Amino acid sequence: MILLFITSLTFAQDIESKIVYKKQTEIDFEGLEVEGELIKPNGATINERKPAPFNPLITLRTNFNYEMSASVNEIK
Repeated sequence: MILLFITSLTFAQDIESKIVYKKQTEIDFEGLEVEGELIKPNGATINERKPAPFNPLITLRTNFNYEMSASVNEIK
């Protein structure tokens, strides 16, 4: 009985279904009527925080003359 069940599973085939989507979808809101009331808070304050002072751990170099002259000497 178990052998029959296992062999039937091996011969089972998956049925593939193809899903086809529309290229373009249009939604019409002309017939839609929305009723409501605008509710907002009585008062609001926005406090802008100053950016924190930043102390960078690396310094950017603008002068690489020593390395450039050393690489020229290696080529010679």
